[in-house]
Amino acid sequence: MAALSSRPWWKDAVCYQIYPASFKDSNGDGLGDIPGILSKIDYLKDLGIDVVWVSPMFDSPQVDMGYDISNYEKVYPPYGSVKDMEALIEACHKGGMKLILDLVINHTSDQHAWFKESRSSKDNPKRSWYIWKPPRYAEDGTRLPPTNWRSYFSGPTWEYDEHTGEYYLHLFAKEQPDLNWENEETRKAIYDSAMCFWLDKGVDGFRVDTVNMYSKGVEFKDAPIVDGRFYEQPAWLYYANGPRMHEFLREMNQNVLNNYDAVTVGELPHTSDPKKVLEYVGAGDKQLSMVFQFDIVDLGQGREHKYHFEEWKLPQLKDIVAKWQQFIEGTDGWTTVFCENHDQGRSVSRYASDAAHERAPSAKLLALMLCALTGTLFVYQGQEIGMTNVPAGWPIESYRDIESVNFYRAMAARTHNDPAELAYVMRSLQVLGRDNARLPMQWSAEPHAGFTDCERGPWMRVHDLYGDVNVERQVREGEGSVLGFWKRMIRFRKEHADVLVHGAFEGFGMEDERTFVFGKRVGEKRAAVVLNFTGEEQTVELPEYEGLVLKVGSYEDAENQELGAEGRIRKLRPWEGRLYLAGC
Repeated sequence: MAALSSRPWWKDAVCYQIYPASFKDSNGDGLGDIPGILSKIDYLKDLGIDVVWVSPMFDSPQVDMGYDISNYEKVYPPYGSVKDMEALIEACHKGGMKLILDLVINHTSDQHAWFKESRSSKDNPKRSWYIWKPPRYAEDGTRLPPTNWRSYFSGPTWEYDEHTGEYYLHLFAKEQPDLNWENEETRKAIYDSAMCFWLDKGVDGFRVDTVNMYSKGVEFKDAPIVDGRFYEQPAWLYYANGPRMHEFLREMNQNVLNNYDAVTVGELPHTSDPKKVLEYVGAGDKQLSMVFQFDIVDLGQGREHKYHFEEWKLPQLKDIVAKWQQFIEGTDGWTTVFCENHDQGRSVSRYASDAAHERAPSAKLLALMLCALTGTLFVYQGQEIGMTNVPAGWPIESYRDIESVNFYRAMAARTHNDPAELAYVMRSLQVLGRDNARLPMQWSAEPHAGFTDCERGPWMRVHDLYGDVNVERQVREGEGSVLGFWKRMIRFRKEHADVLVHGAFEGFGMEDERTFVFGKRVGEKRAAVVLNFTGEEQTVELPEYEGLVLKVGSYEDAENQELGAEGRIRKLRPWEGRLYLAGC
């Protein structure tokens, strides 16, 4: 383990992701904004946050909630201004926190000036800044797209442009054309506009969106057919982790990031091989500081279609945790700890129980687990109070996310509105849909959850349970609340960073479908974590570590339960977790 003085600051950091539209509205228009974030700086500092990550706040038509950027150097006006962002950067730094932004450079909005030029004519100097291809034709003369690739938001990845008679590539919405990273001039413009502009203002780094999709090769082959009902097929094997991907990232570091000592955390989907992941995060190769590996949040997703929910068992979750805890051992790589973000369902609903009497214990259980794992910890807004997925009864009309709505419409068309099929789709969206994480932050029991005082309400429906689950109530409840427990666990994690943040992981009884027991070790120090992932009392066996002492329990009276305990057998109540230390 590296000496404390030589460790990069970001390894020990606790990061908090903010989704601007849904965090806090300061001006009563129903939409969250940058001044709203500024008003909660003390809240974040009190929680124990070291890094604030702000999801896209750039100027955008908002087809995909800001991930369709029309100008990297401006702020979406309803969110505020560049001056507001400068004030937020300064406030974070004064509060002892860093600030990172989303770096969305696989694609832009079709309203970006670059793309407007690119589509204006085939001989425009910026034509090659995006990926254009001529059509194919079937034997009967029917015009076809260049490949059969399926977009993440349903339908083809190619959009035909009548003006120039060619298709442009968009892995996401048709309003999000993909940039051509094969063009050196394009890359330089990206570095200058999307990166240096903000780094010069004091931003401390980036969460890098779709970080393994910039190099798509040049062959553009058809994808294998895995679902015969559709012409379009998943094609990530052709556009993820392409032939020049590592070259591009090395160049990005050499030309930009190294000059600012900026941290990067990459979004790395479709990459389940630890050896491939290490190619991105090895410190000696200077590509990315760390990545989000998606196995844990992909749990339960369908094989052919994301929103075809599939039941899973606890050993699957445990194997994923063990895999990404252990893959950096003996290397110069680093990892992340997370189970929520703006693209996922809420962890309490997905991995534990959001039933009324089990919601708080479940949220504390997950907090204890996450805070005991090696890597940089990321917390998503509302996770610290145990926010849950949308209620099962919400209709599709209450959903706002383009991915969810497009998938529902596609399945409705394909199945001729089959009630059983659409009920299955709605169940899947209720578990996995991105809107689950995008509901307004629940600050109080006031109207609209204290998120806004807009008379017509917020931009998106507030969760039905905001009166029961909100910050103000949990602050009153103190340490016994989910929020209070998160604060305690973050403090505890930092106090014992040597073993919790940097220790080696080992799992015990990994086939058990009810409980999760794991150990952490560094030098002579040991930590043991026991977790009950059921709504019934369970028995667990502590690891054979000498001198284990209970330090934290997700139930307030956990210490009383230890009195008179003999041997290594412990009884855990429903959704209970405990953490023990030895060798302190």
